[in-house]
Amino acid sequence: MAANRKKRQTDDAGEGSERLCAVTREALPPEALIRFALGPDGQIVPDLERRLPGRGVWVSCHRETLEKAINTKVFSRSLKSQVSVALDLPERIGIMIARRVMDALALANKAGRVVSGFQKVDGALEKGSVAALLHGSAAAADGRQKLDRKFQAIQRERGARAPILDVLTIEQMSLAIGRASVVHAALIPGGLTERFLREAERLSRYRAPSAASGQSLFVEQQTEG
Repeated sequence: MAANRKKRQTDDAGEGSERLCAVTREALPPEALIRFALGPDGQIVPDLERRLPGRGVWVSCHRETLEKAINTKVFSRSLKSQVSVALDLPERIGIMIARRVMDALALANKAGRVVSGFQKVDGALEKGSVAALLHGSAAAADGRQKLDRKFQAIQRERGARAPILDVLTIEQMSLAIGRASVVHAALIPGGLTERFLREAERLSRYRAPSAASGQSLFVEQQTEG
């Protein structure tokens, strides 16, 4: 038991190993946490790629947990030294993660893994070739529900998941896809789609209450009808 705990606490453990959140002391997989490193200027630096050298501090991937880490001086205690933490760090990390989601969507789009526009998304659903639906956060409910119900019915018949996401604004989706007013999009199965889904889940997790730690935040949304 002690050996397992030591493995979880080791900063350079294998990719699949759990780490302890420095705030909650909960053991979680790396994708459910954010790693922070100490920069040469004594500033705490987010390490979203988990590649920066030196001792890392792991914090559950929730904005409110990060805010608690800052307010209770967790970084100084964990690193046993005085450190500097930018006051806007929680806001900057939210922006950084959203940027990664947009970049992943842009890559998937360039690779032909994205279909956008209500009619084209509806057509892709008819072909049964959709892995996930993406709506702009301000998308009208009626259009969303029509696509969601069809997607859920198709995936239910196939015994497959039906991830439906609204983590980006219409403006962010439009910028990532490179066309104006993208409200609805569908992602076709493939490696780049999986990458997008991982980044989107991290953004959802960061915005969610800390009570959701360790849980998958992909919502298999249920609608009537």
